[in-house]
Amino acid sequence: MAKKTVSFNRTGIAKLPDDKPVIYRIQSEGGKTNYAGIAKRGRVQERLEEHLPDGKDPVPGAKVQIEQMKRVEQAREVEARVIARSKPKYNDQGK
Repeated sequence: MAKKTVSFNRTGIAKLPDDKPVIYRIQSEGGKTNYAGIAKRGRVQERLEEHLPDGKDPVPGAKVQIEQMKRVEQAREVEARVIARSKPKYNDQGK
């Protein structure tokens, strides 16, 4: 499915497609995944804005990478594999 990487700010997030569920990775300047999550269709930009420094669930990062999925269930499976493999610092461990 389609992947896209943008700056982790309101301008970058506004450029992301919102028409399919996604798995997203908030990454440090060096490309290390700080947080991985999913967003449902129609809520991608809103969910990512929650992670900005002034949002309700802030996560530090320089870039955000999304990968579109066909179904939310598929995104959940990929998210679980990403978290298990990379153990992002800001994901709740043992989830």
